[in-house]
Amino acid sequence: MPQKTSLRQDLTQRLHQTLSPAQLKFVRLLEMNQPEVEEEVRHELEENPALATAETDGDHNSTDDFNETAEQIQLADYSDDDEIPHSGAGAGRHHDAFDWAEASAQSSPMSLMEYLTAQVNELHRDPAVAATAEYIIGYLDSNGYLSRSLQSIADDVVFTTGADIPMETWQKGLDTVRSLDPAGVGARDLRDCLLIQLRRMPEDTDGNVALAREIVAHYFDIFSLKHFSRLESALGVNSDKLREAVEVIRSLNPKPAADIGEDPMLDRTRHIVADFIVEHADDATVTVTLPNSIPELEIERSFREEPADAAARSFIARRREQAGDFIDMLRLRNETLFNVMSAIVTIQHDFFLSGDESDLRPMVLKDVAALTGYDISVISRATAGKYVATPSGTYPLKFFFNEGVAGSSDDDGGHSTHAILAAIKSAIDNEDHNSPLSDDAIKEILASEGIDIARRTVAKYRERLGIPVARLRKDIR
Repeated sequence: MPQKTSLRQDLTQRLHQTLSPAQLKFVRLLEMNQPEVEEEVRHELEENPALATAETDGDHNSTDDFNETAEQIQLADYSDDDEIPHSGAGAGRHHDAFDWAEASAQSSPMSLMEYLTAQVNELHRDPAVAATAEYIIGYLDSNGYLSRSLQSIADDVVFTTGADIPMETWQKGLDTVRSLDPAGVGARDLRDCLLIQLRRMPEDTDGNVALAREIVAHYFDIFSLKHFSRLESALGVNSDKLREAVEVIRSLNPKPAADIGEDPMLDRTRHIVADFIVEHADDATVTVTLPNSIPELEIERSFREEPADAAARSFIARRREQAGDFIDMLRLRNETLFNVMSAIVTIQHDFFLSGDESDLRPMVLKDVAALTGYDISVISRATAGKYVATPSGTYPLKFFFNEGVAGSSDDDGGHSTHAILAAIKSAIDNEDHNSPLSDDAIKEILASEGIDIARRTVAKYRERLGIPVARLRKDIR
């Protein structure tokens, strides 16, 4: 018997939010930092002939009246022929408005490989040894360490070039690399790096270099763990003698090649451009400024009129609308950023006056959203990748966001993460280095200051500060 099939209609309701292209563009602008926005404005001025700078537009008013046809407008906007002078609508309207200097070409410094290879060539060694040394140099990391074994390097060379070089030659090549400057390149690990440097140091009359060499060669594990009493017994020296040898070791460079090949042009890329400037007056008034090297934008004069030609009218209307939207979004971006920064300053007012991290209050995105009325996602985008310049330094905006830890009393407003980190650092800085504070001892000190946190939280914050455990902070008595 055939089965019956039934048809049924269901009515479901879904809530789906879609961002318009203009909203997406605003979100992207909001996430950009100052240099990125400047580049975006430059791009828009190049792409949209309806967008112009107010300064240049004033220059246009002093020239002849606009009398180009729709065909000439579109030719000026879309021409791919570099020989055609773009004298149409918006041409040459903004190039003088921005004071953005082009980066001049500079010769790059000698790389680590070039620096070491030049030394190999100056040694006038056996060509085969020089060749293996150059191969080995290519396997060094940025600090000058060699992590690959000679056999694996030799296998790579056989595979790529077919040259079967004896291991004896490879060893001579490695010895050559280890003899180069700076001392320590070609080392297998930290212990090996320190030994290379110690073996090149001249002997001193007090025998401190010899003792340091013995410590690194035979007692490196004990030294690393700072078991100084065991070192004194093993070496048969007193604490003063051991301290002098340890100072010799600490004077060595654990990353001998780290500074070679450092490009000065990297300083330009590492340079932080502040998106905000916060200053304060003697009366504790704090002001927020948005530094802005972007000229005032407006609709290009020739795009404010309606031509008779339908094709030209459509083109001009579309470009004019795009330019207007961009100007509005740029204004809204600046307004949003200013409001967000002002809210941060309101919450962290004490810090901006003192510059003391212990004055930072607990603050999360929700707190700023409550003051501004913006959504948390807007606050997150407005603060991502942005920096503020203050009298005490330049900080990323994310620096001011931190979870709070409740105080020990009801009247206590809590303590920020930065305040706790500062308290832990202060306790360790003032400890007796012959008897460093344990995490439990630090916990008790913080509790006496009204900061009630667990020992494991102390350990987490201590590690965040890059401070080792008490045993590794101990000095020689």
